[in-house]
Amino acid sequence: QVQFVESGGGLVQPGGSLRLSCVASGIIVSPYVMDWYRQAPGKTREWVALITRDGNTVYEDSVKGRFTISRDNARNTLYLQMNSLKREDTATYYCTARTGKSFWGQGTQVTVSS
Repeated sequence: QVQFVESGGGLVQPGGSLRLSCVASGIIVSPYVMDWYRQAPGKTREWVALITRDGNTVYEDSVKGRFTISRDNARNTLYLQMNSLKREDTATYYCTARTGKSFWGQGTQVTVSS
């Protein structure tokens, strides 16, 4: 059974930082492109960033220069370092892998508020 378990979210003030983690089980993620998505209340899920199996990264424009996606294949884990957080980053964050099948975790809530 494939599972993704996200963690690391919380309440943070504008300008603060958080580091999200996503641990995969039931699958070896090293061959796959992996992504972070987010979904704000009342909005559709949006793509945030991806990382290839070789470590190349691509970011959505609004997070460029603030977020860093990384992976530890030995730990089957994906990360998202989020700096200079803004109120509009408030959302539930999800990770997934491009395996050809759709697998989603429960997400981790990030709230940016003073």
